[in-house]
Amino acid sequence: MIIDSHVHLYAGDFAGDLDEVMARAQLAGVQKFIIPGVDKASFEPMMSVVRRYPDRCFPAVGLHPTDVRSDWEAEIEFVVTQLQQQKFTAIGETGLDLHYGSEFIAEQRRAFEAQLRLSAYHRLPLIIHAREAFEPLFDVLDTVKSLPLRGVFHAYSGDAATLRRIRQYGDFKIGVGGVVTFKNAVLADVVKDCALSDMILETDAPWLAPVPFRGKRNESAYLSYIVEKIAALKNCTTQEVEDVTTRNAEQLFAI
Repeated sequence: MIIDSHVHLYAGDFAGDLDEVMARAQLAGVQKFIIPGVDKASFEPMMSVVRRYPDRCFPAVGLHPTDVRSDWEAEIEFVVTQLQQQKFTAIGETGLDLHYGSEFIAEQRRAFEAQLRLSAYHRLPLIIHAREAFEPLFDVLDTVKSLPLRGVFHAYSGDAATLRRIRQYGDFKIGVGGVVTFKNAVLADVVKDCALSDMILETDAPWLAPVPFRGKRNESAYLSYIVEKIAALKNCTTQEVEDVTTRNAEQLFAI
């Protein structure tokens, strides 16, 4: 069994053929899916997918950094309300993103800190998004260093030194997806340098498709290409990659 620990199955890219996408995933051995929340507007579409595949899809709830605006407090209040009403596997997708600019970086930092505190309070793992923003992200983590934090740095984009720094803040895995198959990817060097016990598999579909599908719509069935690449980098079998990363995801998300 393989677990896709980060997939946006509610994205419009899947609106026309979701059943077929899920069938192909099952044929590829992908049995479980963690679906991250990003904002209030996409919450009901996400939960609709969860209700459609209740034994395979597990939702998280959170506010994505690129969706943070001046109304971030209302968005966080929505997250708080949902946590009081139903069960989730994680807090997120949360974090910081400076790729598109820094207009709302102050709001991003406050929203991220609020979600870190929710994670500790509800004893749920975090799904952390860090894009071109590791230093300010570490600044926020420093403010809550006493909290018992755990989770995954999704679509990991740092180097081995950054990963060592991350471990100072809690029990964190890295999410390894299609980028590991890209030519000259730093992620490939990180995978070589760390243990399988540090990793969980993800697609971030419909984005970040692995080679040979780079630039096309991604889907969970393509995890097999990521497994093969990791096995080659670690000089181990694909079965070992599947077994260890699946166990890691099951333990982290309690699924």
